[in-house]
Amino acid sequence: MSLRRAVAAPFRQRGVEQMSESEFIVALSLDRDWFSPDQATRLVDVATTEGLLERKDDDVLVAFELSAVDVDETFEPDDSVLQQRTTFERVLGTVVEHGIEKQTAVADINELQAELAVSVEAAAVLYAHRNGIEVSELADRARRELAAE
Repeated sequence: MSLRRAVAAPFRQRGVEQMSESEFIVALSLDRDWFSPDQATRLVDVATTEGLLERKDDDVLVAFELSAVDVDETFEPDDSVLQQRTTFERVLGTVVEHGIEKQTAVADINELQAELAVSVEAAAVLYAHRNGIEVSELADRARRELAAE
């Protein structure tokens, strides 16, 4: 995922797992010239929501294994990394990362949704669970979203 790579780049460049949020924004906007400062701030928000960054006081901490992410010199993220994904999209992404064909997963999730008369998020979480894929954090998020409606 290019969001993960965009988040990893400043940390990998500095060899740290924590830096001030302002340093992170400068690294993305001025050092790498990937985003405007406002867009880099938006990326922090999206990455935090996606569970890739954690905020602690004025710092951001990477919340995944940096060494598992390849950021080559030619990588440059596009603006799509600034878009926040829905809970359904996040569950589907996790399912696909575990080797299930996207088209198959969507069809099966839609079938579950119709069969059980539940939200698409609930069907996606159930589908992931039935396939042995851990999505409890996303299930909690789906539950909170349903309670808020």
